[in-house]
Amino acid sequence: MNIILFEPDELSHPLALTDPRARHILEVLRRRPGDTFDAGVINGPRGKATFVEAREDALVLSFEWADEPRAAVEDIVLILGMPRPQTARKVLEEATALGVIAMHFVKTERGEPGYATSKLWTTDEWYRHVIAGAQQAFITRLPVVTFTHDLHSLMDVEVKYGTRLALDNYESPRRLGEVDMATPVLVAVGPERGWSPQERELLRASGFQFVHMGERVLRVETAVVAALSLVRARLGLM
Repeated sequence: MNIILFEPDELSHPLALTDPRARHILEVLRRRPGDTFDAGVINGPRGKATFVEAREDALVLSFEWADEPRAAVEDIVLILGMPRPQTARKVLEEATALGVIAMHFVKTERGEPGYATSKLWTTDEWYRHVIAGAQQAFITRLPVVTFTHDLHSLMDVEVKYGTRLALDNYESPRRLGEVDMATPVLVAVGPERGWSPQERELLRASGFQFVHMGERVLRVETAVVAALSLVRARLGLM
């Protein structure tokens, strides 16, 4: 964790020793009473937390805030065919760290239906991975995350996005790194088995350009990180 994030309603209460953040403060950061560390409010300001006191079952903290979160400049949205849960966990963290403003995990024709009923999605586990990505990137703003749409219904939700790119290893005439882009940008990455012919037609009808990243077939999580990095580079964000 490069910054430790708190929900607004947690700020007025001691941090239980059973909380992973308390263990991180004590065992990784090795803070002692009187020491400070970087902290932030989820979707709120960043600043410094002071370790005031160690109680038998909790840490007492105080906070001083320095800045409000800046307006998002990375107007990038990720659409991803619902992957297996272990892949989704990696994507949730890495895409958050790379600054997307939204992630939509969609049901696809070639995807495994059971992935959508994993405990990752039926509990709040997915939210913890988003927070982990934000803490890694030293940011407080979290992306919007959805996981109940299918690809067709999502096309109606995201009509405002102008630069629309769909990764495809088989029917892509252009390299992603050669496309001229301007925000907002929507990047669609298929499931492990790829887009179906019907989904390709739907994406084309919805204004998507099909692009590729070379001859190598990448794992989904690798393709997502590579694609978002290329988009950020083309937008002058890195």
